[in-house]
Parts: sequence; C-alpha cells; structure tokens
Amino acid sequence: MEGRGGKDRKVFGKLRKVEVVEYKSGLSVEEVERRYGVKAVKLASNENPYGPTPRVYDVLKKFRSFNTYPKELPELKTAIADYLGVEENRIVLGCGSDGVMESVFKMFVDRGDEVVIPIPTFSYYHTLASVYSAKVVNVERREDYSLNVEGILNAVSDKTKLVIICSPNNPTGNAERVEDVKAIVESVDCPVFIDEAYAEFSDWNMLSLLDYENVIVSRTFSKAFGLANLRVGYGVMHEDLVRYYKSVTPPFPVSTLAQLCALECLRDLDYMLKCVKTIKSERERIYRELKRRDIEVYKSQANFLFMKSPIKAGEFVEELVKRGVIVRDCSNFLGCDDYSVRVSVGKPDENNAFLRALDDLLSNL
Repeated sequence: MEGRGGKDRKVFGKLRKVEVVEYKSGLSVEEVERRYGVKAVKLASNENPYGPTPRVYDVLKKFRSFNTYPKELPELKTAIADYLGVEENRIVLGCGSDGVMESVFKMFVDRGDEVVIPIPTFSYYHTLASVYSAKVVNVERREDYSLNVEGILNAVSDKTKLVIICSPNNPTGNAERVEDVKAIVESVDCPVFIDEAYAEFSDWNMLSLLDYENVIVSRTFSKAFGLANLRVGYGVMHEDLVRYYKSVTPPFPVSTLAQLCALECLRDLDYMLKCVKTIKSERERIYRELKRRDIEVYKSQANFLFMKSPIKAGEFVEELVKRGVIVRDCSNFLGCDDYSVRVSVGKPDENNAFLRALDDLLSNL
C-alpha cells in the first residue's frame, strides 16, 4: 500500500454515500488583506466585536489544569438556570449550539426520517440532516420571512422526527411570533428544536414554550457573550431527555477553561447587556442609513441585517471585499435569491467603513 499521496485510494470507497451540504464560513480578514493589500474589517460572522467581559482574561491567566480531562461545572449550570429562570436539571452543555444540535440529531434522527426546516435559515441544519441521511422537507417562509405555520403543519408527517426553528432567524434577522411557534408546538407529535443563538439581541424569546415537553431550546455564549472561539453552547429540554442527551454526546464536549470563562460572563451580565445595547443602537443606525440609500433592508432582532444588494450578491460582496469590508453572500442559502446579503453589526468605526465602501460602490454603478 502506498503512503500519503500515493495511488492506492481504496479507503475512499468506504465513505458513506450521502450528499453532504458543506458549511462555508467565508473569507477571513487575513485572506482579504493578503489578497487585496487593504486593511479589512469583517462583518460576516455575527460576532460580538467587543469580545467577552475583561474578567475572562483573569480566568485565562490563572488556569493551570491543561493536563486533565474536563468535567462539567455544576456552578455553570446553576448560573445558566438562574439566568434563564429554568430548572437546573433540564440544562445540557455542548460544543457551541451546533454541538447541542448535533446531539439532538443523534437522539432522534435515523436514516430516512424527515426533518422539517423553514427556509431560508442557518445552513448547518441541512448539513446535519445530510450527515444523518434524513429527508429534508423545506417550507418556504412568507414574504416578510416569518414562519408559514400552515405550510409547516402540512409538511409534518408520521415520519417527521424534528421541526427546526431559528429565532431570531439567520440570515434574515426576524424573531418569530411566540404564538406562531406555540401553534406548531401544540400541533405536532415530534420535538421542536428552537435555536436561540441570537436571543440576547431580541426584544422577546421562546422560553415560555419550555413548559411543553416536546420543546428543546438551544443557546450559545458565542454571540452576545463574545466567546465564539471557546465553543460553549447549552440546551434546555425536558428532564427525561437529559439522560438520552448525555448518552450520545461526546464525553468531554466543553473544556473546563471554556466553562470557567462562560461562568464569568454570567457573573458580569452588565457587561454583556452594555454590549448588546450598543450593538442594537448601531443596528438601527445602519438600518436607517441603508434605507436612506434606497437599499432594501429588513428589520432585525439579531446582531446583523439582511438586505438585497443592487447587483448580484456575489459581485456585490466581492466589490466590498476589494474595498476592505467583508460581508456575507447569502445567495447560496436555500430560499434566498441572487441578491441576498447579510451584514453583521460591528463597532461604529467598522460600520462606518462599511457605509463608506457601500457609497463608493454605489457611485460606480
């Protein structure tokens, strides 16, 4: 058998025959600066530009247990329970909300099962459905990107194992009406997975629906709390589901260091709330500026804005990149058209850089 790079490729014949929808994260600042020789800002990944509470850095300095395996910190679950107002025994941890989501797929989805997904939405749901050989039943959203409740209920069958709802929705930014999601929850016999990664930026949330045993809510420390690189997510589910979750999740899904940092974030909620307030203020400013430029843009309850570019999204994004601003081309999201773009809310100077680049682009059309 030949070594790496040789001709013997028999192992690749053993790969599962599934059509996997690859998740693509987009260009990095370093790639853009290297390619175009410009100083770049990234407004494409919905990160908190201010980072986590400074108290996190004290945790990093003091941590020494790199040689031991992680363990779940009960004080983190207690803090999450207090933060959400839920029972501690209903909380599970995961490697980001994506990790929570994957474990939920492991719990419920077998080959040939159906997963109902309103589109457009976060593309990783489709990736997981492909990996677990499920049939995806896509349901187009309404014109304003709100849920088509009737369409979702008509799509549910006896083969449906999951209904996935993202609120606020990525990439469109709208938060769903609680009564719409409640109508779905009450009408189906399968779990409804509610992804609330952006909940802290919204004026309302879905936590009241946790009274229903078929509701699973996931959240993350990646967005509002600024810990994207540490991958700390958590879910809230019926206590009888928790032991099933623990049986399918990896043994050490979240490092001790990451848990300690998340705990400090919850101990300094004032810092997070200050960041969120600033980001929401900037979000509204950018929205007004885009409307003033006659750009079609949608109201948002997240830390980003969904807009329709005046030229094809791929060309629009590339032109902004040449001007040092990275935004997200959403034209490849199922349910989006060729002009769909998402821009994250950054610091004021980063947002101003986006508006300047946009003005320069528009002046050359």
